[in-house]
Amino acid sequence: MTQIVQCEWGLTGLETLRETVAVVVIVDVLSFCTAVDIAVSRGAAILPFPYGDPGIARTASESAGARLAAPRNAGGQLSLSPQSLMTIPAGTRLMLPSPNGSRLSLAGGATTVLAGCLRNAAAVARKARMLANSGDIAVIPAGERWPDGGLRPAVEDLLGAGAIIAALDLPPSAEARVARDAYTAARGDLVDIIRDSRSGRELTEWGYAGDVEIALAVNTSTTTPILRDGAYQAL
Repeated sequence: MTQIVQCEWGLTGLETLRETVAVVVIVDVLSFCTAVDIAVSRGAAILPFPYGDPGIARTASESAGARLAAPRNAGGQLSLSPQSLMTIPAGTRLMLPSPNGSRLSLAGGATTVLAGCLRNAAAVARKARMLANSGDIAVIPAGERWPDGGLRPAVEDLLGAGAIIAALDLPPSAEARVARDAYTAARGDLVDIIRDSRSGRELTEWGYAGDVEIALAVNTSTTTPILRDGAYQAL
Protein backbone atom coordinates (compact mmCIF):
# COMPACT_ATOMS: atom_id res chain seq x y z
CA MET A 1 0.00 0.00 0.00
CA THR A 2 1.09 3.58 -0.64
CA GLN A 3 2.52 5.45 2.34
CA ILE A 4 0.47 8.55 3.15
CA VAL A 5 0.41 11.43 5.61
CA GLN A 6 -2.77 12.09 7.56
CA CYS A 7 -3.86 15.10 9.60
CA GLU A 8 -6.53 15.39 12.29
CA TRP A 9 -7.06 17.90 15.10
CA GLY A 10 -6.43 17.50 18.79
CA LEU A 11 -6.85 14.62 21.18
CA THR A 12 -9.72 12.95 19.34
CA GLY A 13 -7.79 13.13 16.08
CA LEU A 14 -4.75 11.57 17.72
CA GLU A 15 -6.78 8.81 19.32
CA THR A 16 -8.42 8.10 15.96
CA LEU A 17 -5.12 7.74 14.09
CA ARG A 18 -2.51 6.49 16.56
CA GLU A 19 -3.19 2.77 16.01
CA THR A 20 -3.03 3.08 12.23
CA VAL A 21 0.22 5.02 11.76
CA ALA A 22 3.91 4.43 12.44
CA VAL A 23 4.75 7.96 13.61
CA VAL A 24 2.75 10.77 15.19
CA VAL A 25 3.95 14.40 15.01
CA ILE A 26 2.39 16.71 17.61
CA VAL A 27 2.24 20.37 16.51
CA ASP A 28 1.70 23.03 19.19
CA VAL A 29 3.45 26.12 17.83
CA LEU A 30 2.48 28.61 20.56
CA SER A 31 4.12 27.34 22.59
CA PHE A 32 4.69 23.76 23.81
CA CYS A 33 6.47 22.26 20.79
CA THR A 34 8.53 25.41 20.24
CA ALA A 35 9.60 25.26 23.89
CA VAL A 36 10.48 21.58 23.51
CA ASP A 37 12.57 22.30 20.40
CA ILE A 38 14.49 25.08 22.17
CA ALA A 39 15.22 22.99 25.26
CA VAL A 40 16.07 19.74 23.51
CA SER A 41 18.38 21.51 21.06
CA ARG A 42 20.40 22.64 24.09
CA GLY A 43 20.72 19.11 25.47
CA ALA A 44 17.88 19.24 28.00
CA ALA A 45 15.08 16.70 28.36
CA ILE A 46 11.43 17.75 28.56
CA LEU A 47 8.92 15.62 30.43
CA PRO A 48 5.39 16.45 29.28
CA PHE A 49 2.75 16.64 31.99
CA PRO A 50 -0.95 17.45 31.59
CA TYR A 51 -1.98 20.85 32.88
CA GLY A 52 -3.73 20.61 36.23
CA ASP A 53 -3.13 20.47 39.95
CA PRO A 54 0.29 21.99 40.83
CA GLY A 55 0.65 19.68 43.82
CA ILE A 56 0.26 16.57 41.68
CA ALA A 57 2.72 17.99 39.15
CA ARG A 58 5.25 18.70 41.92
CA THR A 59 4.99 15.16 43.25
CA ALA A 60 5.34 13.74 39.73
CA SER A 61 8.42 15.84 39.01
CA GLU A 62 10.10 14.76 42.24
CA SER A 63 9.35 11.12 41.45
CA ALA A 64 10.85 11.54 37.96
CA GLY A 65 13.93 13.35 39.22
CA ALA A 66 12.98 16.44 37.24
CA ARG A 67 12.65 20.13 37.88
CA LEU A 68 9.07 21.40 37.64
CA ALA A 69 8.60 24.32 35.25
CA ALA A 70 7.32 27.51 36.83
CA PRO A 71 4.13 29.25 35.70
CA ARG A 72 4.72 31.33 32.59
CA ASN A 73 4.15 34.56 34.50
CA ALA A 74 6.63 33.71 37.28
CA GLY A 75 9.39 35.68 35.54
CA GLY A 76 13.05 34.68 35.35
CA GLN A 77 12.35 30.96 35.74
CA LEU A 78 12.15 28.02 33.35
CA SER A 79 8.59 27.81 32.06
CA LEU A 80 6.44 27.16 29.00
CA SER A 81 7.81 30.42 27.56
CA PRO A 82 10.40 29.55 24.88
CA GLN A 83 12.31 32.70 25.85
CA SER A 84 12.88 31.27 29.33
CA LEU A 85 14.52 28.17 27.84
CA MET A 86 17.07 29.88 25.59
CA THR A 87 19.81 29.31 28.18
CA ILE A 88 18.58 26.09 29.82
CA PRO A 89 21.64 24.07 30.90
CA ALA A 90 22.40 20.81 29.10
CA GLY A 91 21.35 17.79 31.13
CA THR A 92 18.37 19.54 32.74
CA ARG A 93 15.28 17.38 33.16
CA LEU A 94 12.30 19.73 33.11
CA MET A 95 8.71 18.66 33.64
CA LEU A 96 6.61 20.97 31.50
CA PRO A 97 2.86 21.05 32.16
CA SER A 98 0.72 22.33 29.30
CA PRO A 99 -2.98 22.01 28.48
CA ASN A 100 -2.51 20.92 24.86
CA GLY A 101 0.91 19.74 23.68
CA SER A 102 1.75 17.81 26.85
CA ARG A 103 -1.63 16.15 27.00
CA LEU A 104 -1.39 15.02 23.38
CA SER A 105 2.19 13.84 23.80
CA LEU A 106 1.14 11.50 26.59
CA ALA A 107 -1.74 10.12 24.53
CA GLY A 108 0.45 8.65 21.80
CA GLY A 109 0.43 5.19 23.32
CA ALA A 110 3.02 2.83 21.81
CA THR A 111 3.34 4.91 18.64
CA THR A 112 6.53 6.91 18.03
CA VAL A 113 5.83 10.54 18.98
CA LEU A 114 7.75 13.58 17.71
CA ALA A 115 7.31 17.26 18.62
CA GLY A 116 7.10 19.51 15.56
CA CYS A 117 6.86 23.25 15.05
CA LEU A 118 7.76 25.84 12.44
CA ARG A 119 11.35 26.02 13.72
CA ASN A 120 12.07 22.35 13.03
CA ALA A 121 9.52 21.46 10.34
CA ALA A 122 12.02 20.18 7.76
CA ALA A 123 14.15 18.32 10.31
CA VAL A 124 11.14 16.60 11.87
CA ALA A 125 9.79 15.63 8.45
CA ARG A 126 13.09 13.96 7.51
CA LYS A 127 13.27 11.95 10.72
CA ALA A 128 9.57 11.06 10.60
CA ARG A 129 10.02 9.50 7.18
CA MET A 130 13.08 7.59 8.38
CA LEU A 131 11.32 6.28 11.49
CA ALA A 132 8.09 5.41 9.70
CA ASN A 133 9.88 3.33 7.07
CA SER A 134 6.90 2.54 4.84
CA GLY A 135 4.24 3.22 7.47
CA ASP A 136 1.84 6.14 7.48
CA ILE A 137 2.53 9.35 9.40
CA ALA A 138 -0.02 11.40 11.35
CA VAL A 139 0.49 15.13 11.84
CA ILE A 140 -1.68 16.40 14.70
CA PRO A 141 -2.26 20.16 15.12
CA ALA A 142 -2.99 20.57 18.82
CA GLY A 143 -5.26 23.60 18.71
CA GLU A 144 -6.30 25.57 21.78
CA ARG A 145 -9.28 25.44 24.13
CA TRP A 146 -12.36 27.64 24.29
CA PRO A 147 -13.50 28.66 27.81
CA ASP A 148 -16.05 25.84 27.75
CA GLY A 149 -13.29 23.30 27.12
CA GLY A 150 -14.07 22.75 23.44
CA LEU A 151 -11.33 22.55 20.84
CA ARG A 152 -10.40 25.85 19.19
CA PRO A 153 -8.61 25.20 15.89
CA ALA A 154 -5.55 27.46 15.96
CA VAL A 155 -4.21 28.96 12.74
CA GLU A 156 -0.58 28.70 13.92
CA ASP A 157 -0.94 24.95 14.45
CA LEU A 158 -2.67 24.50 11.09
CA LEU A 159 0.23 26.30 9.38
CA GLY A 160 2.86 24.46 11.43
CA ALA A 161 1.27 21.15 10.50
CA GLY A 162 1.13 22.27 6.87
CA ALA A 163 4.84 23.13 6.89
CA ILE A 164 5.69 19.63 8.12
CA ILE A 165 3.32 17.98 5.66
CA ALA A 166 4.84 19.96 2.79
CA ALA A 167 8.32 18.86 3.84
CA LEU A 168 7.24 15.22 4.15
CA ASP A 169 6.39 15.22 0.42
CA LEU A 170 4.12 12.19 0.73
CA PRO A 171 0.66 11.59 -0.74
CA PRO A 172 -1.70 13.42 1.65
CA SER A 173 -5.14 12.63 2.95
CA ALA A 174 -7.71 15.30 2.11
CA GLU A 175 -7.22 16.88 5.53
CA ALA A 176 -3.43 16.85 5.20
CA ARG A 177 -3.69 18.36 1.74
CA VAL A 178 -5.73 21.28 3.07
CA ALA A 179 -3.16 21.94 5.83
CA ARG A 180 -0.29 21.74 3.33
CA ASP A 181 -2.01 24.05 0.86
CA ALA A 182 -2.85 26.52 3.63
CA TYR A 183 0.84 26.72 4.53
CA THR A 184 1.89 27.05 0.90
CA ALA A 185 -0.61 29.84 0.29
CA ALA A 186 0.27 31.67 3.52
CA ARG A 187 4.03 31.28 3.36
CA GLY A 188 4.68 34.79 2.07
CA ASP A 189 2.57 36.34 4.86
CA LEU A 190 3.26 33.75 7.54
CA VAL A 191 4.77 36.16 10.05
CA ASP A 192 1.92 38.66 9.85
CA ILE A 193 -0.76 35.97 9.93
CA ILE A 194 0.57 34.30 13.08
CA ARG A 195 1.32 37.58 14.83
CA ASP A 196 -2.30 38.60 14.13
CA SER A 197 -3.80 35.23 15.07
CA ARG A 198 -5.83 34.95 18.27
CA SER A 199 -2.97 33.11 19.99
CA GLY A 200 -0.36 35.53 18.70
CA ARG A 201 -2.34 38.55 19.88
CA GLU A 202 -2.97 36.98 23.29
CA LEU A 203 0.71 36.25 23.89
CA THR A 204 1.68 39.75 22.77
CA GLU A 205 -0.92 41.34 25.05
CA TRP A 206 0.37 39.23 27.97
CA GLY A 207 3.93 40.44 27.36
CA TYR A 208 5.27 37.45 25.43
CA ALA A 209 5.75 38.91 21.95
CA GLY A 210 9.26 37.48 22.03
CA ASP A 211 7.84 33.95 22.25
CA VAL A 212 5.89 34.57 19.06
CA GLU A 213 9.01 35.78 17.25
CA ILE A 214 10.98 32.73 18.37
CA ALA A 215 8.21 30.45 17.08
CA LEU A 216 8.22 32.18 13.67
CA ALA A 217 11.84 31.25 12.85
CA VAL A 218 10.96 28.68 10.18
CA ASN A 219 13.48 25.85 9.73
CA THR A 220 16.17 27.42 11.88
CA SER A 221 16.44 24.25 13.99
CA THR A 222 17.86 20.88 12.97
CA THR A 223 16.58 19.22 16.15
CA THR A 224 14.01 16.41 16.20
CA PRO A 225 12.54 15.88 19.68
CA ILE A 226 11.40 12.29 20.19
CA LEU A 227 9.43 11.06 23.19
CA ARG A 228 11.32 8.21 24.88
CA ASP A 229 10.77 6.87 28.38
CA GLY A 230 8.43 9.74 29.16
CA ALA A 231 10.78 12.54 28.06
CA TYR A 232 11.46 14.43 24.86
CA GLN A 233 15.10 14.26 23.88
CA ALA A 234 17.08 14.83 20.71
CA LEU A 235 16.90 12.01 18.18
